[in-house]
Amino acid sequence: MSVQQTKITKFCSFYVSDWHMVTMLLPYINKKMNEQTKIVTILEKGIEQNIKTLVNKLNLKNKEKILQLDWTSCNGKKYTAVSKKIESVGKGDILIIVNGEKNFIDKVNIHIQTYLNKKKEMTGEIKIVDCYDVIEFNDSIQEILEEHDKILNTSGEKEIEEVFEGFERRTEEVKQEKIG
Repeated sequence: MSVQQTKITKFCSFYVSDWHMVTMLLPYINKKMNEQTKIVTILEKGIEQNIKTLVNKLNLKNKEKILQLDWTSCNGKKYTAVSKKIESVGKGDILIIVNGEKNFIDKVNIHIQTYLNKKKEMTGEIKIVDCYDVIEFNDSIQEILEEHDKILNTSGEKEIEEVFEGFERRTEEVKQEKIG
């Protein structure tokens, strides 16, 4: 029996309000549940009321499973909180949804990467969706896009270049010039 490598894909997503974020995420989460993907949420502020309201208005196959996800806030700045959430879903394909201010998202992603580095036996595909409020990210959009592989929006998973025409990843030399 061969050991499968874990494939990690990072997505960024942008929203204008909590309602917009929930409206965008629910169909995607429902689809991933149909594919037997396990879902982990790491949220700086809880959105459980928005989820309950919208789930009850939509015709989703996985309504009960979606409501059972943890939509409350998480102390994602602590490694133990992040690792316990990921550990709780077990092995296989995992979707990790991270939402909060940029520094919260950055810290959570460091913890996720640390956890994944320690768990060499993990298999399957891991998708990390970092959800940013457009008001907060406005000045650092290039940086955010550079840190992610793809984008998730209301029409699903997309290449960044499909959504942001003219976007080009900076070369290492350009990044170094900006730092230095």
